[in-house]
Amino acid sequence: MASYYNENTILYLNGTYVKATEAKMDYYSQSLHYGYSVFEGIRSYKTVNGETSIFKPEEHFTRLKNSAEALNMPYTWTNQELIDASYEVLKRNNLQDAYIRPVVYAPANMSFVQNTESFIFIEVWPMLPFLGEKLLRVMTSSFQRPNPKGFKITAKAAGHYVNSILASQEAKANGFDEALLTDMLGFVAEGPGANMFYEKDGALLTPSLGNILPGITRATVFEIAEEMGIPVTEKQITSEELKQADAAFFCGTAAEVIGWESIDNVSFKKNWNDTISKKIKEAYAARVIEMEIHQTVEA
Repeated sequence: MASYYNENTILYLNGTYVKATEAKMDYYSQSLHYGYSVFEGIRSYKTVNGETSIFKPEEHFTRLKNSAEALNMPYTWTNQELIDASYEVLKRNNLQDAYIRPVVYAPANMSFVQNTESFIFIEVWPMLPFLGEKLLRVMTSSFQRPNPKGFKITAKAAGHYVNSILASQEAKANGFDEALLTDMLGFVAEGPGANMFYEKDGALLTPSLGNILPGITRATVFEIAEEMGIPVTEKQITSEELKQADAAFFCGTAAEVIGWESIDNVSFKKNWNDTISKKIKEAYAARVIEMEIHQTVEA
């Protein structure tokens, strides 16, 4: 298993910086018992000028706030406060290329009564490519995304990811690299922790909102495609049309942009190196290391 921390690791916990080995949370928290918490996955990079920069921190912490409010969790922090804390945690752990995980969690409460307070921590750890670097063999999962009428599906809530874990474990147990989940109507939805696009005849297509997490990397792919003059269509996608695609890829903060070799052992029509999807991957990789550098305002 990966080692995320050691005896020297520092995390941010409710306004203070503490050793990870000494941090404590309440074992009677609703978060532990019911999966009632929200989180973000954020990445920082060493930029071309050697500085550390977090990719789209405003968007991530705004989504964290929106997720908390969607789940009726009190939220009292500003984006700037948490951005500054994230940079400080990176600095204290001497990390640049890293994954940043803020989690808003609940107090002790074994009932379902709404809480009057929430707590927060921010952890960081070195991040290698989440899904590796080779093209992925993807399997359509027997698990579906949750019914959007049963959950606040646009919230990045911890409990939703039991579904993701089961789907990913199933795919790997069957000899694949990752899973692709469908929605309750059988249309293509997303991966366990990433959105998906496919390429056909020089255009990109991606599942419509409604049954997927509106990913920040997904939005970045839209930006890159617009800059490159590549049309993008959001629509309901069937498994059959996906198998006729020229190429396909996952995108997400942890996964970044990673191409597929096949879906259900059906290979795509174009060589990955000849696709616009690969150009999107290269443009994304360049973008994250050419970012503006965070400036802390002195009090």
